[in-house]
Amino acid sequence: MAMALRYLWPLLLCSPCVLIQIPEELLTTSVPPPHPVMEPPIITEQSPRRVVVFPTDDISLKCEASGKPEVNPTPTIKWLRPSGPMPADRVTYQNHNKTLQLLNVVEEDDGEYRCLAENSLGSDRHAYYVTVEAAPYWLHKPQSHLYGPGETARLECQVQGRPQPEVTWRINGIPVEELGKDQKYRIHHGALVLSNLQPSDTMVTQCEARNRHGLLLANAYIYVVELPAKILTPDNETYMAVQGSTAYLLCKAFGAPVPSVQWLDRDGKTVLQDERFFPYANGTLGIRDLQANDTGHYFCQAANDQSNMTIVANLQVKDATRIMQGPRSAIEKRGSRVMFTCRASFDPSLQHSTTWRRDALDLQELGDSDKYFIEEERLVIHSLDYSDQGNYSCVASTKLDMVESRAELLVVGSPGPVPQLELSDRHLLKQSQVRLSWSPADDHNAPIEKYDIEFEDKEMAPEKWYSLGKVPGNQTSTTLKLSPYVHYTFRVTAINKYGPGEPSPASETVVTPEAAPEKNPMDVKGEGNETNNMVITWKPLRWMDWNAPQIQYRVQWRPQKMQGAWQEQIVSDPFLVVSNTSTFVPYEIKVQAVNSQGKGPEPQITIGYSGEDYPEASPLLEPVEALNSSTVLVRWQSVDPALVKGHLRGYNVTYWWEGSQRKHSKRHVHKGHVVVPANATSAILGGLRPYSSYQLEVQAFNGRGLGPASRVTFNTPEGVPGHPESLHLECQSDTSLLLHWQPPLSHNGVLTGYVLSYQPLNDGSKEQLSFDLPDPELRTHNLTNLSPRLRYRFQLQATTKEGPGEAIVREGGTMALSGTPDFGNISAMAGENYSVVSWVPKEGQCNFGFQIWFKALGDEKLVARLPPQYVSYNQSSYTQWDLQPDTDYEIQLLKEQVLLHQMAVKTNGTGRVRLPPTGFATEGWFIGFVSAIVVLLLVLLILCFIKRSKGGKYSVKDKEDTQVDSEARPMKDETFGEYSDNEEKAFGSSQPSLNGDIKPLGSDDSLADYGGSVDVQFNEDGSFIGQYSGKKEKEAAGGNDSSGAASPVNPAGTLE
Repeated sequence: MAMALRYLWPLLLCSPCVLIQIPEELLTTSVPPPHPVMEPPIITEQSPRRVVVFPTDDISLKCEASGKPEVNPTPTIKWLRPSGPMPADRVTYQNHNKTLQLLNVVEEDDGEYRCLAENSLGSDRHAYYVTVEAAPYWLHKPQSHLYGPGETARLECQVQGRPQPEVTWRINGIPVEELGKDQKYRIHHGALVLSNLQPSDTMVTQCEARNRHGLLLANAYIYVVELPAKILTPDNETYMAVQGSTAYLLCKAFGAPVPSVQWLDRDGKTVLQDERFFPYANGTLGIRDLQANDTGHYFCQAANDQSNMTIVANLQVKDATRIMQGPRSAIEKRGSRVMFTCRASFDPSLQHSTTWRRDALDLQELGDSDKYFIEEERLVIHSLDYSDQGNYSCVASTKLDMVESRAELLVVGSPGPVPQLELSDRHLLKQSQVRLSWSPADDHNAPIEKYDIEFEDKEMAPEKWYSLGKVPGNQTSTTLKLSPYVHYTFRVTAINKYGPGEPSPASETVVTPEAAPEKNPMDVKGEGNETNNMVITWKPLRWMDWNAPQIQYRVQWRPQKMQGAWQEQIVSDPFLVVSNTSTFVPYEIKVQAVNSQGKGPEPQITIGYSGEDYPEASPLLEPVEALNSSTVLVRWQSVDPALVKGHLRGYNVTYWWEGSQRKHSKRHVHKGHVVVPANATSAILGGLRPYSSYQLEVQAFNGRGLGPASRVTFNTPEGVPGHPESLHLECQSDTSLLLHWQPPLSHNGVLTGYVLSYQPLNDGSKEQLSFDLPDPELRTHNLTNLSPRLRYRFQLQATTKEGPGEAIVREGGTMALSGTPDFGNISAMAGENYSVVSWVPKEGQCNFGFQIWFKALGDEKLVARLPPQYVSYNQSSYTQWDLQPDTDYEIQLLKEQVLLHQMAVKTNGTGRVRLPPTGFATEGWFIGFVSAIVVLLLVLLILCFIKRSKGGKYSVKDKEDTQVDSEARPMKDETFGEYSDNEEKAFGSSQPSLNGDIKPLGSDDSLADYGGSVDVQFNEDGSFIGQYSGKKEKEAAGGNDSSGAASPVNPAGTLE
């Protein structure tokens, strides 16, 4: 049939039609199976909808939903509780949330629980109702109690359970409902209330609570008694409290019926009139905001219908503890110290203490550590660290009160280390870039201002860090521009206002690729160190600019203004010497960096010069202009540049002192130098000696050296003199003074005299008397008609034609002002042939002259008579020679034949020496005359020996050097020191000593300067043979007995 339909079906659809047979295999088609139906989940299995449990039981709720992974999306199971959150500590989920287990059930777990199954197509839910039931249990049981007549008793019976229990009451076993409607017994909100109790109402009550799960019973006894009022609190108790606080005075009363309690003052009046006083039901009296006048006695009275009773309570109100000055919050730098101060006031009658706390914990000194120094009023913390910051408090306390004052300590300092670095964007290394990120550092309570980024190349410069730059403190990453071919290891340091912190740990190392140089050397110079060469130098590139493992330099040069080919050479060192050049010729120079990757940028042209030669011309000097007595202006004309033979660097001005304009010196002196820049043609020379002759030289110089000198001699004009060297006052009488002085060391010209001025000091007059002393050779002046009671100020100035110079000032008065001459602490000591008399001049005593006379006691024929000697009071001692041994002497101090003081002394020794008869041969003048002739003959003999030994070969200059110039004095530190005519005269008049200790002062030339020390030996003809030792010895160890080199003023040996 089916086969027939296959053939007939087309025929039925068309008529007439042509019948076409189609093979069966062509008619076979594949029909796809039907698609499965997609459905939302359905809960297929669940626990009972309603569940009843008891406390402490466990329950399990199941919930399963349909769904196959290959058909429907698998549903998820969730559990909900509409009344509140699940008790997470007692709930567990099992079997992929299909089972909810609730452990240790409590009454609060009662309610609805929902299971929710859902997938992407929908959801299904199921509700469960959990009922928690329980047998009755007590919340408040009725208690037995003692009551007084007329009181009301209330017995509570509170129970709980599921369902809520039913409560019933019994009295003496009889239900309350059966006792009749007696108003004495009633039930109010589950409590049994008994009114107006009497002694006959003593009973037992029962409370019964019942539900379907159990029963509770409780008995309570009611005792009705009559008791007199009694106060249980001890009498005469003393209470102490501080001002401003609240005091509590106790009065616990007992009785039946319950007694009433009231508080009275000393006058029997109630204290409750003051609103600060308030009573408690247990009889306690409270007093708030205590005041000092609340101190006193308070009376508590308890009374019932049986009796009454009274006690007294004593209240003492003390001063409250107060902190007058508490610690102040501080911000201190790490490593420093901080001090907190705490000053408190206490009631003097109370023991008190002050303690220090940190973050509520008591502070204690740490054994041998000096971290904390703790006193009652002071806390010092040394060597602050960040761990010390926190809250510090001072606690002042007594047994009655305590007060506390707090302060916060912040420790600031440089930031902490950056904890971590991270490198990213490494693909940018081909462009010599990389991104660096870091974690913020601890700012240590001071905002971070910036981060310093540094790098190290462990290959080229290990352990040396270079800065790459700084970024703002709120930035924690940056993209770094790097140099080619550098092994970068980075670190980051945080910086705040207290300085840099510790650096971060080093990052990992990254290497940038090689590249051609990006820079050329700097500071290219061309200078010759010889007249025929040029040395080209430059500052080599830093290794971080090499951009490759090695670097070289391409050096090019050619004469300036010549467009010819460049000469070049590639070198590795930072210099090149170009030889065979003309003297001081300009060249164009280029230096270019080169490495294995190529050349650097095109270098700039630098002009250099070949070697210099010494200047060939000297400056033309103009007349020297004197600006003042110690300063001159020197001018000259500049040197022709063509004759400088190099770069003119400047002018060298040399000058030296030759002597005063009165006398000249030939000794060597220090030369002064002034270097003047090339663009200047003048110089000011200061600090010169007035009225002196100077030599001056000016030379041009270049890099090679100094050229020829131009020389001129100039004189400085006269100036004012220095101050007189000394000024002494000597008392002559009550109205006169003798002034002694020495001329100034620095005349600075020709002295014309002196100016003497004086004025009284203590008479209120400012008038000054002044007059000229025109004699420059004057050394003393006698002032008369002075007031005997006044003190004077004396001022002395030397003068030249330029005027008076600096003054020397002294103060003093006459003999009458200083009183009687006082030789305090005078003493005398003696040797064998001398005696020393010494005294202490009295302060303020006028200086005066007197005579000391040593007078021998005994046989005057055996002892020479000694004349009196003139002595000055201010010299404080005097030595008398030529005394006889073992002799007694009387010492007299005389002034104008008036005896000032007298004393005795005895010389040491064994006996007197008998004197020969007196004759002219023993006179001092004769002995001195003979000694002078002997010395003169010895000097002439030495000169003859030296003359013959020289053989006439000394030049005229050597002869001049033998003449001692009176102005050739040694100068301090070889500088232009001051000089005086006094020194010149003293030196010129000195005689050579007999021991031959004569030192050359005019010339520095001697044989010792040309060949070392000389061993002098004399031949028979008087000439000497010099034995040169090969080394120069200035002095032998023998002092005055040593011999120097032979010269006209230095004898070869000591004369016997």
